[in-house]
Amino acid sequence: MGASELYSKFARVWIPDVADVWRSAELIRDYSPGDPALVLQLEDGTRVEHKINPRTNELPPLRNPNLLVGENDLTSLSFLHEPAVLHNLRVRFIDSKLIYTYCGIVLVAINPYESLPIYEADIIDAYSGQNMGDMDPHIFAVAEEAYRQMARDGKNQSIIVSGESGAGKTVSAKYAMRYFAKVSCSSGEANVEERVLASNPIMEALGNAKTTRNDNSSRFGKYIEIGFDRKHGIVGANMRTYLLEKSRVVFQANSERNYHIFYQLCASSHLPEFKAFNLACAEDFHYTNQGHSPVIDGVDDAKEMYNTRKAFSLLGVAESDQMEMYQILSAILHLSNVDFKDQSADRCVIMPDNAHLLVFCELMGVPCAEMTHWLCHRKLKTTTETYVKSVSKINAVNSRDALAKHIYALLFSWVVCRINRALKCAVRQQSFIGVLDIYGFETFDINSFEQFCINYANEKLQQQFNMHVFKLEQDEYIKEGIPWTLIDFYDNQPCIDLIEAKLGVLDLLDEECKMPKGSDATWAQKLYNTLLRQNAHFDKPRLSNQAFIIRHFADKVEYQCESFLEKNKDTVNEEQLNVLKKSEFVLLLKLFEDEKNKATSVKTRTQRDTKKSVGLQFRQSLHLLMETLNATTPHYVRCIKPNDHKAPFSLDPVRAVQQLRACGILETIRISAAGFPSRWTYQEFFSRYRVLVKWRDVLPDRKQTCKNLLEKLIKNQEMYQFGRNKLFFRAGQVAYLEKLRSDKLRMACVSIQKTIRCWLARSSYLRMRECTIIIQKHVRGHQARCYAKLLLQTRAAVIIQSYVRMWASRRLYQRQRYAAMAIQCCWRAHTARQMYYKMMFEQKVVVIQRWVRGWMSKQRYRRLLAAVVLLQSCVRRIRAKKELKKLKAEARSVEHFKKLNVGMENKILQLQHKINQHLRENRELSEKLSAVTKTMMVETKKHDREMENLVRSEQESRVKAERVPSLLEQIYSLQQELEMTRRHKEELEQQNNTYREVVDELNMKINMLKSNVDELNQQILEQGMNTNNDDITHLEEELAEERSRYQSLQSQHLELEQRYGDLKEEVDLSMIISKSSDRRTDSNYSTNSSEFTQSFGSAEEHHVSAHIEDETLDLPVLLKLQKRVKDLEQDKQSLLEQLDKKEETQQEKDKEIEKLKIVSRTELDLETLKRQQMETENKKLKQDLNELRTSLSNDSSDVEPYSVLMEQLHSSTEELDMRKQEVLLLRSHMVRQEALKHKDSSLGEGVNLDLLEISSYKDIDRMTDIHTLNEDGELYLAYEGLKETNRLLEGQMQDLRRSQREEVQKLQEEVNRMKEEKEQQQKLLAQSLLLPEDARIDTRLKHEITCLTHENLVRKESGIRMYTIRVLHLYAKPSFTKCFQELLEQRENLEKCLRKTTKQLKLYMTKVKDYEVSFQGKDVPSVKSATIKAVNITRKEKEYQGMLRYKQGDENRLLKNLVTDLKPRGVAVSFTPGLPAYIIFMCLRYADNVNNDQRVSELLNSTISSIKGVIKRRGNDFESVSFWLSNTCRFMNCLKQYSGEEAYSKHNTAKQNQHCLSNFELTEYQQVFNDLTIQIYRQFIKCMEDILQPIIVASMLEHDTIQGVLGSKPTGLRKRSSSSFQDEETTAMGFLLQRLSSFHSTMSQHGMDPGLIRLVVRQQFYIICAVTLNNLLLRKDMCSWSKGLQIRYNIWQLEEWLAERELSDCGAKETLEPLVQAAQLLQIKKKTESDAQAISRMCTALTTAQIVKVLTLYTPVIEFEERVPITFITNIKMLLEHRSESSTLMMDTKKIFSITLPFTPSSVALETLTIPTSLNLGFIERV
Repeated sequence: MGASELYSKFARVWIPDVADVWRSAELIRDYSPGDPALVLQLEDGTRVEHKINPRTNELPPLRNPNLLVGENDLTSLSFLHEPAVLHNLRVRFIDSKLIYTYCGIVLVAINPYESLPIYEADIIDAYSGQNMGDMDPHIFAVAEEAYRQMARDGKNQSIIVSGESGAGKTVSAKYAMRYFAKVSCSSGEANVEERVLASNPIMEALGNAKTTRNDNSSRFGKYIEIGFDRKHGIVGANMRTYLLEKSRVVFQANSERNYHIFYQLCASSHLPEFKAFNLACAEDFHYTNQGHSPVIDGVDDAKEMYNTRKAFSLLGVAESDQMEMYQILSAILHLSNVDFKDQSADRCVIMPDNAHLLVFCELMGVPCAEMTHWLCHRKLKTTTETYVKSVSKINAVNSRDALAKHIYALLFSWVVCRINRALKCAVRQQSFIGVLDIYGFETFDINSFEQFCINYANEKLQQQFNMHVFKLEQDEYIKEGIPWTLIDFYDNQPCIDLIEAKLGVLDLLDEECKMPKGSDATWAQKLYNTLLRQNAHFDKPRLSNQAFIIRHFADKVEYQCESFLEKNKDTVNEEQLNVLKKSEFVLLLKLFEDEKNKATSVKTRTQRDTKKSVGLQFRQSLHLLMETLNATTPHYVRCIKPNDHKAPFSLDPVRAVQQLRACGILETIRISAAGFPSRWTYQEFFSRYRVLVKWRDVLPDRKQTCKNLLEKLIKNQEMYQFGRNKLFFRAGQVAYLEKLRSDKLRMACVSIQKTIRCWLARSSYLRMRECTIIIQKHVRGHQARCYAKLLLQTRAAVIIQSYVRMWASRRLYQRQRYAAMAIQCCWRAHTARQMYYKMMFEQKVVVIQRWVRGWMSKQRYRRLLAAVVLLQSCVRRIRAKKELKKLKAEARSVEHFKKLNVGMENKILQLQHKINQHLRENRELSEKLSAVTKTMMVETKKHDREMENLVRSEQESRVKAERVPSLLEQIYSLQQELEMTRRHKEELEQQNNTYREVVDELNMKINMLKSNVDELNQQILEQGMNTNNDDITHLEEELAEERSRYQSLQSQHLELEQRYGDLKEEVDLSMIISKSSDRRTDSNYSTNSSEFTQSFGSAEEHHVSAHIEDETLDLPVLLKLQKRVKDLEQDKQSLLEQLDKKEETQQEKDKEIEKLKIVSRTELDLETLKRQQMETENKKLKQDLNELRTSLSNDSSDVEPYSVLMEQLHSSTEELDMRKQEVLLLRSHMVRQEALKHKDSSLGEGVNLDLLEISSYKDIDRMTDIHTLNEDGELYLAYEGLKETNRLLEGQMQDLRRSQREEVQKLQEEVNRMKEEKEQQQKLLAQSLLLPEDARIDTRLKHEITCLTHENLVRKESGIRMYTIRVLHLYAKPSFTKCFQELLEQRENLEKCLRKTTKQLKLYMTKVKDYEVSFQGKDVPSVKSATIKAVNITRKEKEYQGMLRYKQGDENRLLKNLVTDLKPRGVAVSFTPGLPAYIIFMCLRYADNVNNDQRVSELLNSTISSIKGVIKRRGNDFESVSFWLSNTCRFMNCLKQYSGEEAYSKHNTAKQNQHCLSNFELTEYQQVFNDLTIQIYRQFIKCMEDILQPIIVASMLEHDTIQGVLGSKPTGLRKRSSSSFQDEETTAMGFLLQRLSSFHSTMSQHGMDPGLIRLVVRQQFYIICAVTLNNLLLRKDMCSWSKGLQIRYNIWQLEEWLAERELSDCGAKETLEPLVQAAQLLQIKKKTESDAQAISRMCTALTTAQIVKVLTLYTPVIEFEERVPITFITNIKMLLEHRSESSTLMMDTKKIFSITLPFTPSSVALETLTIPTSLNLGFIERV
């Protein structure tokens, strides 16, 4: 096959591109050898020419067919090269959202930068036990492969995880360890898995940091060895670390952080235990603020600190040790803030007030002066002397940083040692799995010593990887017998020799470090001189003399020589270390001691005094690691960082190709491509390419058929090879075969289309010809009829036209006439209106003129009048002025003055007289004033004497005032007592009146209730008939949920019992107890779990000795087991004590609640009604007893006493049951009606409807048949009534609590008010002392009056309030509570009487039997002969009474032969189904007949323990579990059937009713056996699941039932296990159906109830659906159209199987609905919007995550199919957003449906059963 065939027109190739690395193009014309260029067309439509190098004639790489794109394994690609690998990874990562891909033996993991739901526990369960090629690529698949190889081969395994920083190495290693912890079971109870996982947060805190590429970058390498024992359980672990990046402690680049632990400490500095460390924020310390990025988005450092401390505690690190570690870390932070100050060029000092240095010394326990001195000085030693020299500031800072790095490195090593000590194996380690999390190849702008060591380690790992891949290829070829030719692969040994060989880079570095004046520059010159010309992998940069270049396998890396020597030496000032060694800090001394011990051991081995360099240490640890890896089977995980921006699901092609080259993926592809990368089994090849074979060439030998086919198709035999089991192809051959296959299919499609189109065209032509003839016939007839019709229509049209024209003309004339008349009318009206308007206008104008002229005349008159008035005023003013002048002249004359002074003399005389009078009055007043002054003097003296008397009286009043409060209190208390007595009297009178009213009202209600009983019953029936179906469904759902919870708790209880039993057996085994302890049996069995486990343990002890192995445990294991047992016993005791305390507190709370509850009128009605019913029943029973006594005493009566007694007893029991049911229903309905009636009224606030307080209610409810009650909806009514009662009680309780809170609040306010009054009185007293004496007395008197008035008002209000409260309280509590208590006492007395009468009835019954026996023994003439004959017949029928007699103490012997040693297979085939259950029940009947309760309890308890013991030992045997499930269910049904209850006994025959239990009520044991049956059922389902699960996937998915529908796709190195390792017969669908049939037949043979069989089948089909769907969701190769067809065909076979066994209606089909919809989803059209809506409507049983997953995984198997577009998947997500459902992807395969065991009566007559002799039960006999 030449290039011209491959590079033909329309072939697609890859061409280089700068941005995308590789770009796809298509040939638009064929290529011929010798063409200088290829004419290509890009995907965007542009044409380009790709020139071909004439020297090499290398053509661009071909692109794989679309069918092979997106494969799980890169080696399954036909063309293996770099662009194919990159494109496949891009399609899987971006389009399919798949982050894992296989590349041969390597798992490629791309970091999604997003949380994905693919690591849950259900995913782990899905991958557990699966072969690596069966499931989609996953880290769990690699872990499972390592675990399986270790378990199968017993060889140690290693998982090597590598990649760049930020690629996800740490997360991948963490998930691998989580998988081991989940799938392995640890030996012992040490929880080793949790401790192994707990080491991760510790190492991440101390060894991980934020970098520019990763927020949680591991700055060290680690190799964790997880140890396993013989049972493959984790027993311990060990950790080794490599090359911790110590420089990060003292320096961080921009946007980076120090190690997480420092920031966690700073975030937790507020905690009390960290106060002594004097920590602050991270920004305040030099070692944590250099990167200016102290916070990581989405990370809470305080919470992470809590997780770190929790992990330390889980590993057993004491709290004191943790605090010491945190103390050292805090000291390092304080050391970073120690500043130095220059004094000269070579001298510096530390300021004495440096607080951080003081804190550092305090925390480290060293003297501050010495540490200050040696931080600024150093000691130099020569051959003759030693002297101390000061250092410069730069050297002091470097010395400080070196000390910090050294302390942190010691602390890190100590933590690793503590983790290893905690994870140390307690028992012998059989094998281990190592997980290597190591740095990948690194290249930065500036590469230093750390990058050099990292790349050196990657060179070693790459060499080991290449050798391993090469060895696997060679082994595969040798195994298949393929001629082996040496494959040339890249060998990086020269590069490794350049680094580690003699005179290599590390050797020269160590040599330079030993030189006294060695420097980085001299070392660089040595490198140039020694290695530049001798090694091709070494080079020198052109523009630098301080750097060198090494050509690694991944890329060229330039290293800067600066600080290489310093980092390699790792020197620390010895004097500083000596100061620290003098510390009293225990942990610090321990760190230096461990370092000293390690150095001593190294010195002992090497016998050298020189200190090892870092490079030498790293080289030695790397050699040790390589030895470990070479001794194990490696598994490789290569992590890829998709982009540098941490964008989710975004792939940068340039960065991806760099990492693919660096991690060796492309080298693996190259090695695979150099050989035969494509491999097929003969059967797979034939199934895929059978279309290329003619039918006559098909031979029975598939191998020979494939050989003949390949010889015809591929002429060059070097392109393929025939192996023993496989076909091997060179690269590109599969693509060529796919091209031939697609061409063949295309030609076949064309032929089919041609034939179908010809048939369709001819069929269409014939149909068209026939239709044309028929159409012509009908058309011609139609035309003739139309012509005749046309003639008739023409004649008729002429006549119609004449009439129409006449009518039209007449109509036109009439319209014109009417129009003319209308126009004339309108014109005349218009003319008349115009004339009218004109006349009106003229009239209005005349009126307006008149009014205007009048207004103008009035205006003119007003103006004239104003002018006249003005003229008059002017004239009058002139006249007045003249008169004024005359008056002025007259005033100036003498005569005028005389006239004016005529009366002035008289006035003067009068004034003089008044003055004299005032003088006389003044003299009189002065005399009076002197007299008053004298009297005032006398009065003043008198007042002084009175003042003295007042002072004395004030002092006396003060003394009396002190006694005033006590007197007031006495007065208040007396008044209060008086008021209380008066009120109490009134309350008693009022209470008496209310009680009388209540009694009268109750009597009236009783009469009304008696009259309305029939109406209430009718209403109850109507309400029961009208019950809403939705409410019933809701109640049923709640019942199912409660039942499932109860059954799950039962299974957990069983597991705990088994665990307890296992622990007990282990303890017995370790103690080697030779004698078993005495067994004890419980006299009374209880459903309590503790008693249950005791009885189980007592019955199981006799089996322990049979299973004890002759082994001795180690002493530590024995001690641990003993300690564990003691801890469990203590926990159990503490739990019991807590339970008792909670019960006591609950009882106390219930008592308090009962005291606070208020009794309602409804309850009084109910209780009185019940009391009357009880009295009537009691009277009836007394009458019956009197009749019995008379009948027994009357020997000569004709009525037979026994029949009388039976009739009366039967009637009394029926009457009693009926009365009980009526009372229950009536009570519930009345409670509900009364509660609804008084709910919102004032009376309803005090109503108490708690019927649960009535004990008889519980008894009646317990004894009433649930199904009978629920037939008419009565149980629902009672339930609703109780719910309403609880609501009312809750409201009452809340009201009481609210009132109590209000009272407390009021009392508090009263106290506060008293305090305020006290303060006011103190203030007033202080103010009154400042006033004068007279004002002080007045103020005090006013204050006392005010206080007394206020107190009187307050007392009056409080008295009224207390009176109302007391009235309400007395009204609510004494009378009603007392009445209710009296009624309860009467009811209890009646119940006691009833029980006493029933006991008397039983005694009379036994007496009657004895009397009958004695009567039959005598010859009594009064008895008829017919009766005697009947008695004789009865005796013959009762020859066997269906009982088995056994001796007391034979229970264990009976159960040993019948249960423990019984083989189910023989019993099921030859004996009656359920025979053991019948035998045990017949023995139970005998114990009941002899009325021996001890025998009954011993037999039942021993039976339960024996059955549980069998289930425990044979829990994995399907037949045993099925047999005892059937027998336990049958025994439980027997207990119900023969219990004598009417609900169960109505199906019995008369004989079976005679066999009912007579002396003991075993209702509780019915529940116990019901629980036991459910436990056995769950174990039965688990056993069945273990059998079905391995064959479900192979049968439902992998097996091709419809042979050769579409074939299978090519696979890579990860072949499917089913095609290679499993027999085809065991994977066929028929095998699964055969297994189901076997299950069904076994259950039928064992006599299992049909209802229970239907439940089991439903559970089986659910398991099939869940396992199949989960595997479909995790297997990309199964998501195709053909596989959907295959699944639907298999589902049809399952449905047919159900129909054959008449199980179609058992609910099994509904459980398959998710799988049916998934198959339909694979086959439905997936393109348009309507398709998306159809899918959303169809897939109702699938979750949104499952639908999206199936669409994402959909993979075409043939080229005619298409992948699902991303836009379509996005539309589906949008359409399904409204769904409220679980986000889980997987179905729960462990789910077990809750069941309700149906009651199935047995038709077997107990008296007819016989005991086979093979059961060895000769010690029992039939009765």
